[in-house]
Amino acid sequence: MEPLIRVEQLCKEFQTKDGTFAALNNISFSIDKGDIFGVIGLSGAGKSTLVRCMNLLERPSSGRVWIHDRDIAQLSPKELRRTRQKTGMIFQHFNLLMQRNVLDNVCFPLEIAGVKKKEARKRALELLRTVGLEEKASAYPAQLSGGQKQRVAIARVLAGDPEILLCDEATSALDPQTTKSILALLKDINAQYGITIVVITHEMGVVKEICNHVAVLDHGKLAELDTVAEVFGNPKSKAAKILLHGELEE
Repeated sequence: MEPLIRVEQLCKEFQTKDGTFAALNNISFSIDKGDIFGVIGLSGAGKSTLVRCMNLLERPSSGRVWIHDRDIAQLSPKELRRTRQKTGMIFQHFNLLMQRNVLDNVCFPLEIAGVKKKEARKRALELLRTVGLEEKASAYPAQLSGGQKQRVAIARVLAGDPEILLCDEATSALDPQTTKSILALLKDINAQYGITIVVITHEMGVVKEICNHVAVLDHGKLAELDTVAEVFGNPKSKAAKILLHGELEE
């Protein structure tokens, strides 16, 4: 079976006052449809740059990203918009519209897609039920906890009927108990809708809780790629060992 996502020899360089900085250096991996795939590394490892290259918010310097066996850099602007609509993103800071209530936040992508108001509100309420926030439909983001805001953000992304969900440090601003509940919700969504989820994180606990496979980044390079069970049980790279056990003695 062809993987849903293939990243091939991906490189991303930035020009700085000190010269060329390689944020990503020859990264390759694939993700099967329906998988929950983790990308982990310490701060500065290149995780967020990688996820932004996966939907062309950042253009790679070289290499390719394939979705459904199509090189997304070769898509027409219309085809790329369609691909991005099927690739939802969840961020650390929620990015909710503060002047809109919860229901209207979830309705927003449906409005953009031209869905009729009555139908959009019905769909938004269904999604709020899915994330356990139906009773908060008329509340505003300022009235919600961090976990509730992230649930609204997840419902809003689901309104776009995504095939892929990119989670960029989606639980970093949350306490451990709330993190656990959000990860449980993402697992339920993966099981219920078959959405392929890519989790970008610096927390090994998040990877262990939710992911099946994991790529370990270290200073822009792929240090390790395996099942979560193998990386936790038999870490081979220094980066994975540091993430698991803290700083190692030289």
